[in-house]
Amino acid sequence: MNAAETLGNLAGMLIEGKVEVVDLSGSLGPDTPLLQLPEDFAKNTPKIEIHKISEYDSDGPFFAWNWLKLGEHSGTHFDAPHHWITGKDYADGYTDSIAPQNFVAPVNVIDCSAEVAENPDFLLDAARVKAWEAEHGEIKAGEWVVMRSDWDSRAGDQDAYLNADETGPHSPGPTVDCIEYILSKGVIGWGNQCIGTDAGQAGGMEPPYPAHNLLHAANKYGLASLANLDKLPPKGAILIAAPLKIVKGTGSPIRAMALVARG
Repeated sequence: MNAAETLGNLAGMLIEGKVEVVDLSGSLGPDTPLLQLPEDFAKNTPKIEIHKISEYDSDGPFFAWNWLKLGEHSGTHFDAPHHWITGKDYADGYTDSIAPQNFVAPVNVIDCSAEVAENPDFLLDAARVKAWEAEHGEIKAGEWVVMRSDWDSRAGDQDAYLNADETGPHSPGPTVDCIEYILSKGVIGWGNQCIGTDAGQAGGMEPPYPAHNLLHAANKYGLASLANLDKLPPKGAILIAAPLKIVKGTGSPIRAMALVARG
């Protein structure tokens, strides 16, 4: 079967419902949880605002539209390499310079939801990834790896989603050796269901924030605040994660989706 026939078959299966399009994004609006950094450390992203321009009224009699105020890294979003200092020198490290071929790739879903239910600070390490490969198959070059934690169940409550106390946020993520291992496999990127790609306590790792630090140093990508990973199989789905083509963009809110066989 050639490529044209394969695409034709895919189109038919989409129409027939044999391939489901699964929404992997949370809703984007004024109540969307946003990362909160210490005030003495850095400036925070402003709260999302949606302002009406017109809605069939004197400001626009036949049409409705809005203008938005939001940060690049708000809600379900894509991290480009230029987002982190380790990736600052890549000419193709911005949302408008990344090859669009990189926005569509197979995805490996590592289910850590049971462990996270017991421990919100759960860390996915390389040994656990290798055990997952032994059960489900090898992670291959050019694929995504995402960590299923079901953390999106907290998205309606910013306090629960950030889960912070006097020691900082408590949320799951990868260890240093986890990121090092998946990079050795040649992955295109890493995704998390939490507010960022790293664990809440990742600032204390060495190097700190390994998902940001190591991924972007390797010119790879991150996905944060993903949703509905419980609707994906461990392997076999195709992830579509396309950021807006923002000039010199360091990231972008996305409508992440997956193609999943259902027949």
